[in-house]
Amino acid sequence: MVKNAKVAHISSAHSPTDTRIFVKECRSIAEAGYRTVIIAPHGTNEVRDGVQIRAIGSVADGRLARMTRVVYQVYQAAVREDADLYHFHDPELIPVGLLLVLRGKKVVYDVHEDLPRQILTKSWIPKRLRRVISMLAEVVESGAARFFSGLVAVTSSIQDRFSRENTVLVQNFPVRQEVVSALPPMPERPRTVAYVGGIRSNRGVREMVEAAGVASDRCGAQLVLAGDFAYNETEKEVKQMAGWESVDYHGWVERDQLESLFQNVRAGLVLFHPAPNHVTAQPNKLFEYMAAGLPVIASDFPRWREIVHGENCGLVVDPLDPEAIAEAIEWVIDHPESARGMGERGREAVLDKYNWETESERLLSFYQDLLQ
Repeated sequence: MVKNAKVAHISSAHSPTDTRIFVKECRSIAEAGYRTVIIAPHGTNEVRDGVQIRAIGSVADGRLARMTRVVYQVYQAAVREDADLYHFHDPELIPVGLLLVLRGKKVVYDVHEDLPRQILTKSWIPKRLRRVISMLAEVVESGAARFFSGLVAVTSSIQDRFSRENTVLVQNFPVRQEVVSALPPMPERPRTVAYVGGIRSNRGVREMVEAAGVASDRCGAQLVLAGDFAYNETEKEVKQMAGWESVDYHGWVERDQLESLFQNVRAGLVLFHPAPNHVTAQPNKLFEYMAAGLPVIASDFPRWREIVHGENCGLVVDPLDPEAIAEAIEWVIDHPESARGMGERGREAVLDKYNWETESERLLSFYQDLLQ
């Protein structure tokens, strides 16, 4: 490590306590000895686990404000920090990154999502414009990347888009200490399965609710749904579905409450629709379910199938087929010992290879090379 180096992580859209940014990346680099700062929307300045949080006010209302006023506030705060290395997390901060480069700073872009493919599914962008905007975003992102000191890619498919020597793969796997140690016997748990995370149509909420209704009739299963609905219209529509009677909706659940929730269900669902940016993604919740010793019921995408079948830790189904989802739920409920074995194999896979400790070593080595 370069002695006393200062690293500033910056975001206009994420909470300063975001799992990837704070829990994983910033705590790891602070523990390694870097002076670590997070610049992000927040109420007050504070220090957590050795990480200084520089607040730029509350999260902006509306995309336009976030992409203009908040971006400018982030840039001002970043300049004041005068860090040795800046690590930013949102595509709208690409101009901020370029301005910091012009100031002679080392800048890293953390690419969380496949932006061009993600744009193709944005409901707020008119369909006739999505492909053009997607192509433009790819040109801008790839062109700007040439000027940054390095890029951090969350998946190998994103890494392949850039194909540059200074791009490092740092995957979003669970922290080992969050892997459960005591697993209640499956037959003693309620006949429930869970989905935890942002609730959207393209993440399969309608299909999960419909499947829950079918599985409830067949084997008494119930769906535990934890998270916030992204859109009010989706929430209203889903709550009017017949299957909603088989849903136990918890709303947002804090991270420290997840272990208790997971120990009272028999499987974790991750049933994203086959959108271009989903097919090659590696959702964090897939590995969090595995870390909790839960068998997973996942979308049948090539990469997801490779993980789930490779570790024999769950089932893959067509995420657009509620009947197939219901059959998978029913199988897990009716085969508790097989489900327990799947959960244990998934948990062991996280301890062995799908963990943050392995990824953090790669990030720290990357920083070391950039700051030498």
